[in-house]
Amino acid sequence: MTDVLIPGGRDVRGTLEEPERDPRAIVVACPPHPQHGGSRSDRRLVAVSDALRDAGIACLRFDYGPWDEGYGERADVRNAVRWACETYDERPVGVFGYSFGATLAVLASADVASDAVAALAPTARLADDLDALEAINSLEVPVHVLYGTRDTTADWGPIVERARGRGDEITALSADHFFLGADDDIARAVRAFFERTLLESA
Repeated sequence: MTDVLIPGGRDVRGTLEEPERDPRAIVVACPPHPQHGGSRSDRRLVAVSDALRDAGIACLRFDYGPWDEGYGERADVRNAVRWACETYDERPVGVFGYSFGATLAVLASADVASDAVAALAPTARLADDLDALEAINSLEVPVHVLYGTRDTTADWGPIVERARGRGDEITALSADHFFLGADDDIARAVRAFFERTLLESA
C-alpha cells in the first residue's frame, strides 16, 4: 500500500494497492459523493481493490479535492487516470466508480484515454453539462454497468437502458443503493470484467 499525491492543482490523495508481482494493468477507483461520506475507504471500493490485486491488477483509490459541484471532481478523475497512464506506461488502464463516482468515471472516460469502464449504480446526470447519458455514447471502450434492482436513490435506469442498447455488459444485483451484503458479488463481477478487458489485451 502506497500513498499517492495526484498532480493537477487540487489536493487529491490516493492509496495505491499493488499485487506482489509486477502488475499487468491498473484500475482507478472513484468513491461515492464526498458530501455523503464518500472516500477511498468506501467498503465497495476496498472490496474491488482487493479482488483486483489478487488478479494481478493494481488499484488506485483516491479522495476528491475540495467540493466543486462535480466539476472539480471530474477533473480529479481525469488527473488520476492520466497519472495511472503515465506511471504504468504501456499497460492498460481501467476506471471503476460507485454512485457519484460511477457517473464521474463515465464522464471522465469520455475525455481521457482509458481501456475499460465499470460503473456501479451510476446516475444519469449530475448537472445539465455533466450528462453521463451523453458521455456514454462517446465511449469506444468496453463498459460494464452494475445496478441494484431495489435502488431508488440513483437514477440508473436511463444509463442501463443506453448501455444495453450499445451492447455493453450489464449486471443486476438484488440490492438497494448501499449493496449491503453484496460486496463479494460486486468485487467478483468487476474483477472478471477487468480481467477480460485489460489482461487479455495486455
